[in-house]
This record gives sequence, C-alpha cells and structure tokens, in this order.
Amino acid sequence: MSEDPRIALQKRIEQIKTELAALGALRPGTLTQQYNVCGTAGCRCKEDPAQRHGPYHQLSYTWQGRSRSEFVRERELSLVQEQLRNYTQLRALVNEWVDNAIELARVERQKLRHPQDNSRPKSRISKKKRMPR
Repeated sequence: MSEDPRIALQKRIEQIKTELAALGALRPGTLTQQYNVCGTAGCRCKEDPAQRHGPYHQLSYTWQGRSRSEFVRERELSLVQEQLRNYTQLRALVNEWVDNAIELARVERQKLRHPQDNSRPKSRISKKKRMPR
C-alpha cells in the first residue's frame, strides 16, 4: 500500500523548514564584473587595444522597492557569493514549500469531499437518450 500523499507532503514541508533554518547569511542580488576607463591622459586603459582597469565586482539588487548597487572588495568576494547562493536556495525552498502547501490543501479538500478513499458511488440511474427534434 502506498503512503498517504498528505503524509509525504507534510514530511517534505518539515524537511524544507529544517533546510531553511540551516541556511547562513543571505543577500539578494546579482554579482557582475566591471572594467573601467579612468580619466588620466595617456593611461593604458585608453591605448589600442585598451587594457581597462579591473575587474571590479559590483553587486546590484532591489530591496523594498529601492534599487541599490555596491562594489564588493576582492577579500569579501567569496563571502558575498556564499550569501547570494544562500538567498537563491532560500527562494527555491520557499517556492517548493508553497507548491507543497497548495498540493496538500488540494489533497485535503479532495479527502473532505470524498472521505471513502475518494471513491464515489456510481449512479444507478441511466441517462436518458436525447430525442432528435
């Protein structure tokens, strides 16, 4: 006999909660590399071919309706990358939690409508054939 889908969904939701609690520091956004041209005349960044300054790492994100951008120092780069991965994992886990919660509600609603293992008694009344007009 297969496991009740409600129990499986509830177990997965509890597992998601445990995984969420284990996540570390979070940070939303996108990390990009920037190369810049300075204003110094005769600098290598203006030569042909140009050797621009960089790479500089820039974090861009929108939080509470405000767009923000920050430069990330090389020594902070691995920490910021980990925070971005954690945030991505957070979003994926929350989305899965919501998907499972919706499915659980659907299964429970179905069980309430048809309490005997969702088997409905079949009608014994035969359908009348339509008479052509």
